[in-house]
Amino acid sequence: MAETLQTLRGAWKAPELRKKILFTLFILLIFRVGNAVPVPYVDVAALNEYFRTTLSDTVLGLYNAMSGSAFSRATVFALSITPYINSSIIMQLLCIGIPALERLQKEGGEEGRKKIASITRYVTVALALLMGFAYYTMLRNYGMLTQRGFLTGLVIVLTFTAGSAFIMWLGEQITEFGIGNGISIILFASIISRIPSAVSSAITNVIGGGMSIVAVLIILVLALALVVLIVFVNEAERRIPIQYAKQMRGRKMYGGQSTFLPIKVNMSGVMPIIFAQSIASLPATILTFVNTSNSGNVMKFFLKITDTRGWVYAVVYFLLIIGFGYFYAAVQYNPIEIANNLKKNGGFIPGFRAGRPTAEFIQKVIYKIVLFGSLYLGVIAILPIIISNFPGVPNTLAIGGTSVIIVVGVALETMRALEAQMMMRNYKGFLE
Repeated sequence: MAETLQTLRGAWKAPELRKKILFTLFILLIFRVGNAVPVPYVDVAALNEYFRTTLSDTVLGLYNAMSGSAFSRATVFALSITPYINSSIIMQLLCIGIPALERLQKEGGEEGRKKIASITRYVTVALALLMGFAYYTMLRNYGMLTQRGFLTGLVIVLTFTAGSAFIMWLGEQITEFGIGNGISIILFASIISRIPSAVSSAITNVIGGGMSIVAVLIILVLALALVVLIVFVNEAERRIPIQYAKQMRGRKMYGGQSTFLPIKVNMSGVMPIIFAQSIASLPATILTFVNTSNSGNVMKFFLKITDTRGWVYAVVYFLLIIGFGYFYAAVQYNPIEIANNLKKNGGFIPGFRAGRPTAEFIQKVIYKIVLFGSLYLGVIAILPIIISNFPGVPNTLAIGGTSVIIVVGVALETMRALEAQMMMRNYKGFLE
């Protein structure tokens, strides 16, 4: 904590970093204002009540938490960053499966990355249109509209789409001119904006007898333990020893030193959690096309499995986290490329020949680390879901556990980005 405060204090004293921090805060202010502006022709009071009584335990309740309660109020930013996240998932999968996109990503340089980013934006808008239409259909089916008609639907869907596209633009501005990853920062702001209402709700439940003080203390202790565990694992790393051979260049001797290759235990950060949550919300999104108030047994079954406290959702969520953990490891680390770079620079891992044996060893190490990191993420993600099924524990704990993981992970990533920029600033001053 002391190091964090010292980092923030040092960043605030630096004029260029202070400008970036203020710019980020200004963008977040715009985002929060948009979260309070409802789209026209929607009965917000009725929609809020429906979410509170019916959808709070479903994946749509989790989606509402990720949007900072904008989804339950049908605001301009109701879709939040979910279309962009889903678009990023689709593009990363396509870059692996389609050789042309893979070449564009790896060999296209800056121009190739710009083209892929442009395609991602178009896909985001298409997904936002689809999700906006789904949300409008749900509002229409459940009688949440104050006015009906084609133009009414067109205005609502286009407003949702424009809001999602604008959030994507805001995130890109933070990434380019602010501090940290813009999309993660916006998601972070959405989640922590619900803290005051959560505290107020807990106090009301205690006063009304709906929850005991002991249960509140247990939840606080578990949340603190969860934060400590997240910080510990996020900072842990596996260090593979590297030895560089001595080389004679002219009359000078180079190499001979020892170093290590650091591999983070949780190398993918919070992205598997965010991606898994986005994929898990797809069934609930599809269900919004249908009026489920008078649904049959089959539809009730599908509604039940989207319950964020149900075992089906927990198992699917757990498996998706592990799958995306391995997916991100495959994207971030290429053992063959690492082994070739070591060989070119005269480096080797003690006990392993350069080339293919080194690549195979690095691959095994990465697989073991990814398995542990993914299991860690999966366990701490579903543990609050399990605890929320105990008597006297609030239903929102299942949602709150996922929120804690994302908030702590994003906070750590942002602090690392801030420290990296401070280090670059110090090096720049030294060179000048």
